[in-house]
Amino acid sequence: MSVSTILHASFPCIEFLLDAPLSKKWHSAFAKIYCSRALLSLRKTTTKNTSKRVPRSSSYTVLSIVDVPLDNNDQYFKVDPRSLTELVKEKNLDRLHEFDEVHGVASALKTDIDGGICSGDEEDFARRRETFGSNTYKKPPSKSFFHFMVEAFKDVTILILSGCAALSLAFGIKEHGLKEGWYDGGSIFVAVFLVIGVSAVSNYRQSRQFDKLSKVSNNIQIEVIRNGRRQQISIFEIVVGDVVCLKIGDQVPADGLFLNGQSLQVDESSMTGESDHVEINSSQNPFLFSGTKVADGYGHMIVTSVGMNTLWGQMMSQISRDNGEQTPLQARLNKLTSSIGKVGLTVAFLVLIVLLTRYFTGNTTDENGNQEFIGSKTKVDKIVNAVVAIVASAVTIVVVAIPEGLPLAVTLTLAYSMKRMMMDQAMVRKLSACETMGSATVICTDKTGTLTLNQMKVTKFWLGQEYIKEGSPSSISPRVVELLHEGVALNTTGTVYKATTGSEFEISGSPTEKAILSWAAQDLSMDMEKIKQSCIILQVDAFNSKKKRSGVMMRKKIDNTINVHWKGAAEMILAKCSSYYDASGTVKNLDHDAREIFEHIIEGMAASSLRCIAFAHKSISEEVQEDDKMLTEDSLSLVGLVGIKDPCRPGVKNAVDDCQHAGVNIKMITGDNVFTAKAIATECGILRPNGLVVEGGEFRNYTPEQRMEKVDKICVMARSSPFDKLLMVQCLKQKGHVVAVTGDGTNDAPALKEADIGLSMGIQGTEVAKESSDIVIMDDNFASVATVVKWGRCVYTNIQKFIQFQLTVNVAALVINFVAAVSAGEVPLTAVQLLWVNLIMDTLGALALATEKPTGELMDKPPVGRTKPLITNVMWRNLLAQALYQIAILLILQFRGESIFGVNEKVKDTLIFNTFVLCQVFNEFNARKLEKKNVFKGIHKSKLFLGIIAITVILQVLMVEFLKKFADTERLNWGQWGVCISLAATSWPIGWLIKCIPVPERPFFSYLKWKK
Repeated sequence: MSVSTILHASFPCIEFLLDAPLSKKWHSAFAKIYCSRALLSLRKTTTKNTSKRVPRSSSYTVLSIVDVPLDNNDQYFKVDPRSLTELVKEKNLDRLHEFDEVHGVASALKTDIDGGICSGDEEDFARRRETFGSNTYKKPPSKSFFHFMVEAFKDVTILILSGCAALSLAFGIKEHGLKEGWYDGGSIFVAVFLVIGVSAVSNYRQSRQFDKLSKVSNNIQIEVIRNGRRQQISIFEIVVGDVVCLKIGDQVPADGLFLNGQSLQVDESSMTGESDHVEINSSQNPFLFSGTKVADGYGHMIVTSVGMNTLWGQMMSQISRDNGEQTPLQARLNKLTSSIGKVGLTVAFLVLIVLLTRYFTGNTTDENGNQEFIGSKTKVDKIVNAVVAIVASAVTIVVVAIPEGLPLAVTLTLAYSMKRMMMDQAMVRKLSACETMGSATVICTDKTGTLTLNQMKVTKFWLGQEYIKEGSPSSISPRVVELLHEGVALNTTGTVYKATTGSEFEISGSPTEKAILSWAAQDLSMDMEKIKQSCIILQVDAFNSKKKRSGVMMRKKIDNTINVHWKGAAEMILAKCSSYYDASGTVKNLDHDAREIFEHIIEGMAASSLRCIAFAHKSISEEVQEDDKMLTEDSLSLVGLVGIKDPCRPGVKNAVDDCQHAGVNIKMITGDNVFTAKAIATECGILRPNGLVVEGGEFRNYTPEQRMEKVDKICVMARSSPFDKLLMVQCLKQKGHVVAVTGDGTNDAPALKEADIGLSMGIQGTEVAKESSDIVIMDDNFASVATVVKWGRCVYTNIQKFIQFQLTVNVAALVINFVAAVSAGEVPLTAVQLLWVNLIMDTLGALALATEKPTGELMDKPPVGRTKPLITNVMWRNLLAQALYQIAILLILQFRGESIFGVNEKVKDTLIFNTFVLCQVFNEFNARKLEKKNVFKGIHKSKLFLGIIAITVILQVLMVEFLKKFADTERLNWGQWGVCISLAATSWPIGWLIKCIPVPERPFFSYLKWKK
């Protein structure tokens, strides 16, 4: 492109600017910058083909960085937020060169590459948030309470009832006037809105609960460097300019640029859909994107965009968390609801036909005993009113018959359980895991941090074949100490920080790294910063759970010698060694005898529950370093062995015993030495007398038949890889087990996904592991896993209690209404009364029974199998007995009530209504225990249950005694109340007696299938 072409292209804009009135200073400033850029583009074009890059002048640098809107008075940061965002989004390397690489960006953002943001005052962070935004994204507005009201109103039966209520209201007012005529229609309207309101409140509260859980699960802790120190902060507190530390399994918290690190690879599949890992480096691809995951290596990045300025933020702002997830139990209940609904519809249709036939054939009378339908003499208004009343009764039967409370009960119990489990250190990510956990038959658990405290400390140190006592490093050769310093300080992802002389060390990293760094800094007087400054790191082989070791190649600045240091699992490092150092610094040959001695030392430490780590070293030549792309790992010299103690968690043995007593088998899968694994498993009570202990490699090499034969007997799998864990899960599932798996590493993700319930660790777990799991154990404690099992069983049992209670009412209400309609031509329970019963059953009953807390009895039973029916033989026995009793007494009241008690029809109907409601109140107590005879055990702890019972009784008294016209009832005297209560209370002794009758284990319906 010629010079004239460039100027010609630029001039129209320049002419426009110069022609504009220059009363404002920014016009001239903008014109100057535009002209400067035209000249700069000219210079770049003319020098494009030169072999050497033209040195940049200071004015050039200023122009490229001061890209700030000039109406912004605060030019504290010498960079435009928009151009910085675009730089990373577009992966624009040329633009990055203009910024003078990453260092120029850091300088413009007032960030020190090594020390991070060093100002440390709140004013600086506030300025960064104001200029670049905060690391939060806009969420779609939460669904309002009104939305849930509308959703509840869309129910077909509610719409039909509302239509009936409107017609009843219109004809009632027309016939009896406004003062008297609104009662029937108005009562149905009030009852309908009450049902809608309660349903909307429960759904709205559940939605809010999900929002809270979502906020907690998104609040990831990120490691950053500020004021030269590593510290953990919330992902929401990250600002532009922060230096973030990344390691395997971390989520990249914001958009940014790579500063330094080794072998850093990221998984960008969440952004691009591509499964291949992307390599990050300074020269070709220094761009990191929010929401991606670190797949390998480690490094530091500088944050350039946060929140809504990142692509991830824009994506997440359009996604609302799906709280409409349907669990397997909910699906089964919806099927059950549908089946019962069909029966209810059939009964309601028959009742409708019978009542309409009786009305139009003149077989019905009004309150005064007069025939209601007299052919053409009957007014149209009266016919329509009568038909509306009949349709309302039929529809109300459908409302009572359809147990819409079942899904509500599941929702309530899951929401309640999730809230309580959060208090018990378990955050549920997937609703289905709540109920599935109750069916778990096997738990495959990690050792470190789950069964142990993860508070590691070096307690033993062997140099050569000599045990070095604590506090006696002076006996060690300076050369060996130097090698140990290098091996610890350079081959680590942790850091050691000491603010001032005499202050305590601040150590960061994984628990194992922290233990080794603490030992080296305190016992061996290691100065980490001094060692790092004296060496140049050439290559790093980062640690992962498959290799179980890490290595580093470094060059000493003082003499340019190249050394390789390895650190990792003791027996694996020992296998790579051909010599060893003794305490005096002499290198000795590692012959067969010496190797056996070292193996014996390692086994001895492992048997004492110590984790054994070895350090090895090798000097290599320049030629070898240039030829080898991989780090040398043969013919190493063993420098030393350390034993790290990680004590068992208090209470873990009791938790293991509880699970085993409940029929849940515990298997320990660990990457540790087989002797360490055995010792910890014995201490925790996992290793049973006839249990097998295998190594991962051994299990992997079994034939499929051998694996299936031995998998149930295996209690401990040591030296296992993530693939071995996955293989174990697959074998157990093939054998019909419901498998729960704990995991914390990135490589555990396949096993966590494969398992029926994936349990990730909240403290040590990587973000990849957490995203693959169903439940996050916040305190990494096995006792919390046992609590989750108990809650899972509680969810399942609570649902069964409610099903038994609900079906009892359904059966009784359907039979009574049908028999009365067919025989007497009327329904004893009015639409309003049936809606009130529906409210007691569905909402108040669900609240009372679905929020029962777990008891110790739950862990006395074996797990519920995958195919076990939801309604057990025990439940059928209980509900049929109560339903038959209620049908019997209510039909006696219907046909003989007036003569027995000497009352009129209105009082008789009130007695039926009152007895029916009180029967449900007393039966609610029976439903608390499905098998136990003592239904009052622990009732004083169920304050919500007692509160709901009290509210139900108070409202029933109001309905009968004070809302006569609304509920179509008559006041009852003390004697009549006593009769109602006595008849209802009889359900207690019936419940006790019926539980004495044994029932077979085999489901009733399986006999019918067998006959077919």
